[in-house]
Amino acid sequence: MSHHARQAVPRGRRRGFTLIESALATVIIGTGVLAMIAAQQTFHQQNGWAQRSANAMRLAGEIRELTLNLPTVDPVTGSEFWGPEPNEALLEDWDDIDDFDGAVFSADLGNGPITAMRTPFQNMPGWNQRILVSNVDPFDVRTTLDDGSSDMTRVEVIVEYQGPDDLEPMEITRLTWIQPR
Repeated sequence: MSHHARQAVPRGRRRGFTLIESALATVIIGTGVLAMIAAQQTFHQQNGWAQRSANAMRLAGEIRELTLNLPTVDPVTGSEFWGPEPNEALLEDWDDIDDFDGAVFSADLGNGPITAMRTPFQNMPGWNQRILVSNVDPFDVRTTLDDGSSDMTRVEVIVEYQGPDDLEPMEITRLTWIQPR
């Protein structure tokens, strides 16, 4: 029986996997798992960027909405004062677009970012809204003119975010529009 029993199982057949086959399967499965983890990490990074971008557009839109119905220059003093007039110390007193020139609203400064209702957003650390107002040439809006010297005004809202690990704030979005006087 010993001689016959050995011959009953063909020599080319094996039972189970060899060490090389097992190692190769482990490498293939490990590569697949690492690829899925890398894809998930990329997804989370892109999702974080999309959230920051959406927040930035909202903050820029709030300033746009706030200034939408304001005149370009003060209705009383005209373009005599560029920026807030001497009697306009508070944000609530700002009654024209040129009052916002150079304004920065930030949680770090304790005054923002602000809504269209002129109230600060709660729980938005690291965000700031910077507003630049300038007069432009009516025939070439890329050309900046002296304050109060044109009937066309360019308003730029720059929204920046500085995360806890960032050394400098990063510009997330910039909203620009032209407003006639």
